[in-house]
Amino acid sequence: MEKLKILLSKGRIYESVYSLLSDVGISITLPDRTYFPITNQKDLSFQVVKPQIASVLLAAGRADVGFSGKDWVYENGVQDSVEEIMDLEFDPVRIVAAIPDTADLASITAQPVTIATEYQNLSAEWVQKKQIKGTIFRTWGTSEGFVQDSTDSIAQILIDNTSTGSSLHANHLKIVDTLMESSTRMYASKEALVDSEKCKKIMELKMLFQAVLNARSRVMLEMNVSKEKFDELVKGLPSMRSPTVSSLFGDSGYAIKIAVKKSEVPILLPKLQSLGATDIVEYELRKVML
Repeated sequence: MEKLKILLSKGRIYESVYSLLSDVGISITLPDRTYFPITNQKDLSFQVVKPQIASVLLAAGRADVGFSGKDWVYENGVQDSVEEIMDLEFDPVRIVAAIPDTADLASITAQPVTIATEYQNLSAEWVQKKQIKGTIFRTWGTSEGFVQDSTDSIAQILIDNTSTGSSLHANHLKIVDTLMESSTRMYASKEALVDSEKCKKIMELKMLFQAVLNARSRVMLEMNVSKEKFDELVKGLPSMRSPTVSSLFGDSGYAIKIAVKKSEVPILLPKLQSLGATDIVEYELRKVML
């Protein structure tokens, strides 16, 4: 089989995907000053690229799989030329329009404006939709300083990504519209998906990634319970399916295992104890296949 060519985006996406690959069992090592990580998988090859161009390369068939924010897929206009395999839900952000917190959008857009943004195409679509007259000023990196409540401000509107809005707030800006929501996603080229061997490998990677993500949100609980309290305890148990139950030595009770969501644990532990559970142990999971 020809190696599956995978693009890894630099920055935060790289760190998140690196961790995911590691948990799956795929190790990658990036030598200094190179862009081609070494891996322990003979059927995979990796290349590190800027997040802005990963989806463009996929759409052009220069790679088989890539990890990109949804925002850059739509900014590049290739959403119909690549296939979204799964939403990893890493680094969720909103693409927003913001103005000085002392200003009013209607007043600002009553005359031609300048919009500061990295997202030229998304911004052009927004300007057309809102019927705003103005020009788009291309920025690189941090852009909040281009929009101020002053007559000499370089721009009057900022279109940027934000996770919490705290940076905008710190720079005295307020959100007036949300263009889209984005997160890191796994994409594949159309060409790779019509290749039966590559498609099979892509779906296998998806399955492994999902198993790791399932495990990250869950823990395993083990506990003992007496025969007298067993029925009442089991009725109060949440689980993905049915709990695993085995008899204790000496037939004095039962040992129970359940996989539960981490968010349930703070409420569940006191409840289990009140229902008669003893010797409760919690531990992490590595992979969960539902």
